[in-house]
Amino acid sequence: MNTLMKFATVSALALMVAAPASAQNRITGVEALNDQIDDITDDVNTEIARGEDADRFGPNGVAQGWRGSFALSASGTSGNTDTGEISGAGRLTYGVGDWNHLIGFATEYGESNGIKSEEKFFATYEGSRYFTPSLYAFGVARYQYDGYLTDGAGVGIDGSETDAFLGFGPGYRVLNKDNHTWRVQAGPGVRYFKDVTGSSETEVGFIATSRYFYGFNETVSFTMDTDILGSDINTVISNDAGVNFKMSNNLSTRVSYRTDYNTDPAAGLKSTDNTLGVSLVLGF
Repeated sequence: MNTLMKFATVSALALMVAAPASAQNRITGVEALNDQIDDITDDVNTEIARGEDADRFGPNGVAQGWRGSFALSASGTSGNTDTGEISGAGRLTYGVGDWNHLIGFATEYGESNGIKSEEKFFATYEGSRYFTPSLYAFGVARYQYDGYLTDGAGVGIDGSETDAFLGFGPGYRVLNKDNHTWRVQAGPGVRYFKDVTGSSETEVGFIATSRYFYGFNETVSFTMDTDILGSDINTVISNDAGVNFKMSNNLSTRVSYRTDYNTDPAAGLKSTDNTLGVSLVLGF
């Protein structure tokens, strides 16, 4: 009986102490800061893992068997402003013998005071079949939808944009060593595009991709990803180069430079965007 009473007393005290602390954390912003720290940490770890992922550059491009990850986030507020947001993303890979399959998706939706403020969906699929350790064939499909567009001032625009592509072609591994790999692939395809005015076009296009990796040693490596998607509508070029440093299991960093180029940008927008990124992970 005494033991039960002691347990009940301790539990009650714990609840009395924890409740004000939780409320205090929300008011002072500690809880929001913790959430932001988690988000930034996840982004940094993803960026660094991108440069260290041997499966992206290895003999088959993806690990054998099933692998995947899914994430879902939802939030809402009420009071002066009623908002709701939900987002989800997932990645699934399957490698079996000479066949590889990669599927990915991301979706975001939000409302503010009953009015849609965000609606995006993006999905990709890539399959490949290796005939030799160097020669393979690939097929790729992508779909991108933006149901809430904004102008340069961030004001919502009525309408939506859809950009889809389906293509296939050959791929070849120019280099295929443990510390030095390079593969290229290119081929024709069909592209569908609908702009904010509702005008749509379906036309023949092409896709070209390059994946390069060089490991100077066990500590330093260099990667460069290049993607080109083109048709009569426009040609989009993306190049992401980065240097990865892994000084120890507790200290890793990546410095990257990304360039996105659009031959025919929307009115009022520049054709080139450049992004310099620095990611650092320190554990102790």
